[in-house]
Formats: sequence, C-alpha cells, structure tokens
Amino acid sequence: MGRGYAVEQAVEAYLSKLGATHACPVSGLLIGQSSSQRDYVIMASRTPPREGSASTAGKSLDKEWVAEHARQVSRMLPGGLAVLGVFMISDADAKDTVATLSQLVFAVENLISSEYLWNPADDDITDCVTLHVNPKTRKTICRTFDVKNPKSMAKLADWKYHSGVCSSWSMVSCCVNVDMLVPLPGNGSAAEILDAFLKEGLKEWARQIQHGICLFEGKTLPDDTELLAGQKRNRQTFTVQLLISPDDQSLSDVVQQCGGSVSVRGAIHSRAYLHSNKSKVRLAEKLLKRDVLSTVAARVQMLLEELLMSEEGEGGGGGGGGSRGKHQTAADTFALPRRIFCPVSSCGPVCVCDYQFSDEAKAEATDRLKEMLDIDVAEEHLDTSQESPAQILERGAAAELTVGPVEALEPKRSKCVGVAMATAVALLATAASMLYLSDI
Repeated sequence: MGRGYAVEQAVEAYLSKLGATHACPVSGLLIGQSSSQRDYVIMASRTPPREGSASTAGKSLDKEWVAEHARQVSRMLPGGLAVLGVFMISDADAKDTVATLSQLVFAVENLISSEYLWNPADDDITDCVTLHVNPKTRKTICRTFDVKNPKSMAKLADWKYHSGVCSSWSMVSCCVNVDMLVPLPGNGSAAEILDAFLKEGLKEWARQIQHGICLFEGKTLPDDTELLAGQKRNRQTFTVQLLISPDDQSLSDVVQQCGGSVSVRGAIHSRAYLHSNKSKVRLAEKLLKRDVLSTVAARVQMLLEELLMSEEGEGGGGGGGGSRGKHQTAADTFALPRRIFCPVSSCGPVCVCDYQFSDEAKAEATDRLKEMLDIDVAEEHLDTSQESPAQILERGAAAELTVGPVEALEPKRSKCVGVAMATAVALLATAASMLYLSDI
C-alpha cells in the first residue's frame, strides 16, 4: 500500500455532484498539503471546458489543457497548499484509466515545477495522487506515482474521508520588502527582453530569499522547534519577519553591455498554512519563503503575459483596459496586480488567493475563482485588506520611482554600460506592482 490520504468530507460530495451532473469523462485537480506521514486533500476543482473546444463529452482528456489549468490554479494557492494530483470521473474500468491518469499527473507536475524559483528539498514529497471515480458503481480507486521518476509504477493508496481536515491548521504570515534590479540589453522586443531577463533576475533574488532569516514573534528559533510548543490553543497565527541580506557573490562588479534595467521594489503580503499542531519551524520557513517567491513571480509573469499579448496584437487590443491593454511606448506605466484572499467555506481558516489588476472589479475576481477553482464566493467575502491598490505615480513623485539613466539606479549586481531604456516595477507598501517603461 502506498501513501495515505486524509480527505475533506466536502470533496466526496463535490465529486459525487460532478458525476451526477456532467457528461463523462470529467477531470480536475486535487489540492491540499503533503507531509511525511500522509497527505491532506482539502479541495477538488474541475478543469473548465477549453474555450472553443468541442463538447467535453468525449472519450479522451486534453492533458495539455489539464496541465495549463493546474499551472493557473497553482498561482492561486498560498504557501502550504499545492496541486497534489488529478482526478477523473468516468464509467471506464479503473484498470483502463491508469495510463491516462499517469500522463495527466506527469504533465501537471512538469508544467507547475517549471515555474518554481527554488530547488527541491530533501524532504519534499515526490508522490502525486491520481483518483478514479466510477459514477455508476461509485467505486473509487486511488493510486500514486513518483513524478520525479519517469518509469514510476502506480501504487495503490489509502483514500479516506474525514470532516474538519484543516479546521485547526495554523498560519504564518509576513510582509516582505522587495528590492530587485535586473539589467536589460538594448536589442530585441521589450516584452521578450523582460521575459528572459526578469526570469534570471528572479532566480538570483530567490537565492537571497532562501538564505533569509525568519524571526517568529521577533525571535529566531531552532529548526526543530515546534511552533505551538506551550500553546494552549489548537490553532495559532504567527507573524514572521523575513530578514534578507544581499548575496556576497552578487556584489562583485560585472561589466556588461545593456540598454536599461528593470527594478522591482516595495512590499508584498505572504502567508503559509501548516497542517499539524506539531509543525516545526523548518517547515514553516520553507513554506513561507516559497510563497514569497511564488507570489512575486506570479505577478511578474502575469504582466509579462499581458505585454506579450499586447505586443503580438499591436494595435488590435491586448485585452483589459487601463495600462494593461496598451502597447509599450515611452514612459508607459503598468501596474501589477495586488493579492486578494478568498476563504474556502469547507476548509476552516484556509484561504485561496487571486490577483486583481487596478482596472478590475471584484466581480472579475469572483468569476476567476469560479472558473479556475469552481467555488462560489460573494464579493463582500473577498479579503482585499492585506495589500493596497497600486497607484500610478508621476515621474519624480517619489525618489525611488524616478525613471532615469541606468547609472542613477546604482545597481549592486552589475555595472551597466549605456543608459537608454529604463524600466521599473515597483511594489508599493503592501501594494501591487508598477512597471515604468522608457524607450531608447
């Protein structure tokens, strides 16, 4: 027998409803948290129909679309939550679904992990779950695959439903100041330059985050300390400070030809959920740091996708209003989205998140939550208090946002030859981000 899975009772009701109301096959994602002992599944989310595709009542599943759904959902999960695997509802024999589910779970894991800014840890769980549900016989078969082993064979796993799986989970949160500078070359399209060089800059910044020091309630604690040691309550919320110092290796002068720079500055809200009242400091630090990396990378990537669409459509409307739908011109300003949270009614204190651009209403966030996670939420239940909306500032309105020659920014990581295109992305005091673009 493989791993054990403790599954929220609401997941059973959700899968039963899907089997009764949708034509087979139906696929989707299983969301929760892994641990060394067993995994916790707190949500299941159906993969939405692909726009422009034929009826979903087919005999095969679109693994590329399932993987893309998983990639977008993974951006909506705070620290401690992850896509643990996939499910399929069909009236086929369970033995005939093994190959399909294997392909799905490997495609999902490969795409999601391609966006990670961190290296795997020795204690990371590499088993992912697949679930087949037959709506006629109501039989459920759970199997796992080691997704880091391409030749992994399916292992049967224990799948049991419980109530209140995450009702007593703890949460750690922090506000992190971001200050990242990336030099840019002077050739190529603006969107392509930003895409390639920001990814490299994020990787370097990620190393600083991973080497940062976490203070729990103002104190450093040994890695093996239990967070709730001595606490009388089953659940505790911890405020963490993440202290970051520049990487010594990054301070050496590197001369390179460039046409500008991109700067990410400001602060973001980050949080992570912990499944056990015996969770160690080591786990809390790992999950919180990974959330810091994920939330910044997700926002930057969302903007890059908008810019690439705008550049490809040049003049045809890149989607969305305000600053996002414009083709890049001199001194354009682009605001990155702020993070908002949505409580999951069946999951106790646990929330998922979304990202709201400055020109979007709350209704657009609730629509995305419905489409991506298949959850209904009223606008008034969205928590928009953690980050303030980014505000577009005029040039020179704040010293740290002034767009000027590259030398004026005094990059610590490299000395850039040339001035010209100066680009800035600013995260303003627990706010979303901004991008200032000034062409040569």
